[in-house]
Amino acid sequence: MLRLLGLLYAVAFLVFLRQGPALIGHHGLLPADLFLKEVTFWEAPTVFQLSASDGAMALMGWVGLLLAVAVMLGLTNAAAMFVLWALYLSVVHVGQLFWGYGWEMQLCETGFLAIFLCPLRTVRPLPPRPPPLQVIWLFRWLIARMMLGAGLIKLRGDPCWRDLTCLDYHFLTQPIPNPLSPLFHFAPHWVHAAGVLFNHAAELVAPLFAFGPKVARRIAGAVIIAFQLTLIASGNLAFLNWLTILPALACFDDEVFGRWAATPEPPDRIHGYVGWGVAALVAVLSIQPVLNLLSPHQRMNTSFGAFALVNTYGAFGSVGKERNEIVFEGKRAGEDEWKPYEFKCKPGDPDRRPCIVSPYHLRLDWQVWFAAMSEVDEEPWAIHLVWKLLHNDPLALGLLDPRGNPFPDAPPAFIRARLYRYEFAPLGDRAWWRRTLLGEWMPPLSADDPRLLAVVRGYGWDG
Repeated sequence: MLRLLGLLYAVAFLVFLRQGPALIGHHGLLPADLFLKEVTFWEAPTVFQLSASDGAMALMGWVGLLLAVAVMLGLTNAAAMFVLWALYLSVVHVGQLFWGYGWEMQLCETGFLAIFLCPLRTVRPLPPRPPPLQVIWLFRWLIARMMLGAGLIKLRGDPCWRDLTCLDYHFLTQPIPNPLSPLFHFAPHWVHAAGVLFNHAAELVAPLFAFGPKVARRIAGAVIIAFQLTLIASGNLAFLNWLTILPALACFDDEVFGRWAATPEPPDRIHGYVGWGVAALVAVLSIQPVLNLLSPHQRMNTSFGAFALVNTYGAFGSVGKERNEIVFEGKRAGEDEWKPYEFKCKPGDPDRRPCIVSPYHLRLDWQVWFAAMSEVDEEPWAIHLVWKLLHNDPLALGLLDPRGNPFPDAPPAFIRARLYRYEFAPLGDRAWWRRTLLGEWMPPLSADDPRLLAVVRGYGWDG
């Protein structure tokens, strides 16, 4: 469990190091230093309250990455796990829109529990004593709460989860499809219906046995993990599914893991007392998440405290039936040809093969997927992106496909954004996508356009 958590922390901090400066750095799309002027520490507990400079962010990112790699290689130490948790919580609290996904708080909650799996006075890959059983129970409680939240939000949300048709659309309309997504999409309806039933079994039935007898608990863990593996195979949901596998491992026991199991010595007494204390804390903090699960107005992916210790989760409470995509285009002054910008992974050029990126997370690609469901006035960061592209900003261009800058020598005079309807091309077709123009999402803008300048100056992005 710790080694998998180390891998996921490493991916998360690598994403922060590579994309953080362009997204939330001083010259980013949503600068963290401007955000922190509007909030207190207790509203956003983060070490970046001390300094949100690009240098401080890089330092904290490297510390997190190196510690995560050490955990992946076998480090077991409570202090190290505390630092990882505190650093990533700090990132989430300044990440704003770009770190606003449910799995961010899920990683924070998982990382908090992992602190108490570890001893304080050793760093060995296999601690001399096993962790308190109470902490293992807390991981089982986490996976049960996560899966039930996801299952209930579906039943209460989109009717397609009840009439077994959601997977007729999901593989097409999910945020970032992968090369296998068309195969899943074009499967017969009965396969999709069976997939929805498997979803319900994994999310609504299996978690009920997380605390059950040994055989039932193991089967429940296996069903949950198999379900997550199908999601990994069919799309790019960042590190969500990998992270969900982690607490599901707590459904197994030493007999399953064999030679990798903990030593047969009894747990340390003080460690056991700490385990009971954490269990009591989680029990109290679970009241609101449980009430949310029981509520007909259930909220999805919500934290009930600034430290994100016990949260409520869910995914795909509704499933879109059509896929719209925004394509940003630029052109030079005096020319008629508009040239498209290509993102790293989201659909653009219909002939380009979908990519495999999970567990890595391309945060801008995801936000453009969300933006296609709203109006440009609701997405000021997209206007800031246009401003940066009109100046060939290297940070912003670094978020795009390196082969996708059509103006490498000088910035364009105008940029616009158009909305297209995308569909998978039939299997065997030369192209991967077919698309239909729906209209304009953002009108052509130049660097001196008063509308663009008003937004940039209004948010203080021209400093």
